[in-house]
Amino acid sequence: MRKIFASLIFCIASLTTHAAFAGPKVEFKTNLGNFVVELDGDKAPKTTANFLNYVKSGFYNGTIFHRVIDGFMIQGGGFTADMIQKPTDAPVVSEAQNGLKNNTYTIAMARTSDPDSATAQFFINVKDNQALDYPNAMGNGYTVFGKVISGTQTIDAIRKVPTMVANAPRMGRMADVPSKTVTIESATILK
Repeated sequence: MRKIFASLIFCIASLTTHAAFAGPKVEFKTNLGNFVVELDGDKAPKTTANFLNYVKSGFYNGTIFHRVIDGFMIQGGGFTADMIQKPTDAPVVSEAQNGLKNNTYTIAMARTSDPDSATAQFFINVKDNQALDYPNAMGNGYTVFGKVISGTQTIDAIRKVPTMVANAPRMGRMADVPSKTVTIESATILK
C-alpha cells in the first residue's frame, strides 16, 4: 500500500512540475540544427509577450548568434549576417525577480547595464550562471523566461564554434563573434 501511495505522489508531483512550466513553445531553425524553447508566461509575462511579438513579426528570421562564449552563453537575435544591428521596439521592464535562475539551457534577455533595457536580443546559458541571477552583485540580474526543451545538441554545437574579433558597422569592433556565421533561419511558434 505504501509503494502505491508513494508512486501516486511521485506521479502527481511530476505532472504538477511539468504543468507549472508548460507555456508557449518556439522552434528555432539554424544552419547548425534546430532547437525548441518553452516559455514561462506565468513568471515572465511581459518578457514572454515581448519575445513572442518579435517571433510573430519574423524579426528573428535571418539574424545571427553574434556572441558566443563557450562555458558561459550564446547570444543572438539582434544582428544581421553583415553585423548590422536591427532596429527594435521599446525596451521591456526587467522581470529578473521572478525566481527563475540562469541555469544551463535556460533562455534570458540580453540588455545593457540598465536593467530595463532588454529589447530583442536573448541569450542561452550553456552553464549554470548564478552570477546573472537576481540579486547579483549589481543588485539586478538577467530575466530568465524559458528553457530549451529539445535540441540541446544544437546549442552545444553553437557554443563550440571558434570566435574572433569582427568589424560591426556603426559599432566598431566586436569580440566573441563566431568565425562561421550561425544563422537563425526561422523562429516559429509551435501549436
